[in-house]
Amino acid sequence: MEIEISSSIHLMYVSEIQQEMYDSAQRRGTGIAKRSIEYLSKKISEGNAVVATENGEWVGFCYIETWSHGQFVANSGLIVSPKFRHSGIATLIKDKVFALSREKFPNAKIFGLTTGLAVMKINSDLGYKPVIYSELTQDDDFWNGCKSCVNYEILMKKERKNCLCTAMLFVPENITKKWSCPYAARN
Repeated sequence: MEIEISSSIHLMYVSEIQQEMYDSAQRRGTGIAKRSIEYLSKKISEGNAVVATENGEWVGFCYIETWSHGQFVANSGLIVSPKFRHSGIATLIKDKVFALSREKFPNAKIFGLTTGLAVMKINSDLGYKPVIYSELTQDDDFWNGCKSCVNYEILMKKERKNCLCTAMLFVPENITKKWSCPYAARN
């Protein structure tokens, strides 16, 4: 298995990736924002994605996008081919895309929206914390990306304050701060 930073050699998988994103959202009845072939191709060509392959077959994918002039980076579109699910691939892909985000944008806050418990666990293990939506980018272009989600109407009715997705955020400066419980000394 190879898990690599994307390049133009991975463009041959873009149609499969896009179709699986759509199919997966349909099967689960949850929101994965639909992305165009052009959009995904750009992410792949620019090296702003991670692609997993095995013996020339597409296995998994995730991309990064910057918002608010580089203050925020979203790790988005995590998808694993059904044939390879439940094997730990998603964790490996998220590890790699998280490292890519930290390398390219070391001071940016990294975030994601998800309805999946497995992704919440992976994000938590990477140091993400659940947050309210106001802690995320307020860039309209980001929120416009939710328009193709089945839950978009809910998001708008709630004035982008919450939805069915859980917002999770990694804040770089928090990794150097020591957390301590003020009640620990009492025990």
